[in-house]
Amino acid sequence: MREFPKDFAAYDDIKQLLRSSGSVGANYIEANNALSKKDFQMRIKICKKEAKESAYWLELLEASNNAMEQRCHDLKKESEELVYIFAAILRNSQ
Repeated sequence: MREFPKDFAAYDDIKQLLRSSGSVGANYIEANNALSKKDFQMRIKICKKEAKESAYWLELLEASNNAMEQRCHDLKKESEELVYIFAAILRNSQ
């Protein structure tokens, strides 16, 4: 995230991106230590939701900053791939 310019317009978007992307990892760790199958599935659902949110913030940053357009695009693609992975985990856990 240090690569992003520190302009006022992108500051809140970057802050939200850091929160949502960090939440993906934290909830994935929690899912792996889940006490029940239901708890596991709920944590994976949260991971999926937060990965979608991260893709949204990256889309906003991509649109507002031409210098970081390719980097945002690549990270957004990774977020979308994580959504597919979490969806597959959910399907296989039922």
